[in-house]
Amino acid sequence: MSKTTVDECRGVLHVYSDGSIVRALNPAFNIPVEENGTVLWKDVVFDSAHNLHLRLYKPANVTNSKLPIFYYIHGGGFCIGSRTWPNCQNYCFKLALELQVIVVAPDYRLAPENRLPSAIDDGFMAVKWLQEEALSSEPDTWLSHVADFSRVFISGDSAGGNIAHNLAVRFGFGSAELAPVRVRGYVLLAPFFGGTARTKSEAEGPIDAFLNLELIDRYWRLSIPIGENTDHPLVNPFGPHSKSLEEIDLDPILVVVGENDLLKDRVEDYARRLKNWGKNIEYVEFKGQQHGFFTIDPKSQPSKKLMLVIKQFIEKN
Repeated sequence: MSKTTVDECRGVLHVYSDGSIVRALNPAFNIPVEENGTVLWKDVVFDSAHNLHLRLYKPANVTNSKLPIFYYIHGGGFCIGSRTWPNCQNYCFKLALELQVIVVAPDYRLAPENRLPSAIDDGFMAVKWLQEEALSSEPDTWLSHVADFSRVFISGDSAGGNIAHNLAVRFGFGSAELAPVRVRGYVLLAPFFGGTARTKSEAEGPIDAFLNLELIDRYWRLSIPIGENTDHPLVNPFGPHSKSLEEIDLDPILVVVGENDLLKDRVEDYARRLKNWGKNIEYVEFKGQQHGFFTIDPKSQPSKKLMLVIKQFIEKN
């Protein structure tokens, strides 16, 4: 009996009827890497048990002796994506140079081979790795000579934004369990949240959107635990089984979304609810922009404006 394709994500993930899974070696975004020597980078293993790496970036000419640390957790619906993909690498070059930060871009285990909460747990381990570096008697001087461990920001793009949210809840205000590492704030870039009830922007979004409803549903189908639905607490922060965020003390959070993103209503609702509960939330919506606009076209005016917004957020926290 011949096997058929059951699910496919952006040409890189193929799930077959016999249960086999094939991942293409080529990235979904096959664009040139724009490396010009202004940013240095290297890879480090942060979880040897799962063979997980992170990529470190720093400006080649560090003017300040100590730079803030900025995590960039990639997107891809929990199913695809990697620190090695050119779109991720190019954006990390820009972040390191324009924000004057050390960028930490971790990988995490992907679904459907590793369903949630694997990705969240890996995000946690990637931050705990930084604590180990800060406490080490023999730290990696490539990092420690220029890193300000007391000024850490955790950002995530789409699925990475979901991970960043769940880390914000897990660490709480002041991130005491990470000492001497101190998280100062979180940057959620169009965080990938879901729920069984459709929002208006999901139901009415264009089918040719970069992240359309069919793809959203497919990512969730492949990544949520078997037998669960999209009201799972890691997917829907306000689901029927989710712990109330009202009582949790959180560090400052910058929430960003494009006006034409199908996730817009969920993201806006998230920011509004947290703000109403007295959390330190900054919500920025980019007119006319769709999901992932800042990595799809990093040289556009909205992408440049976003970089300034992030820079201001870092400076004031």
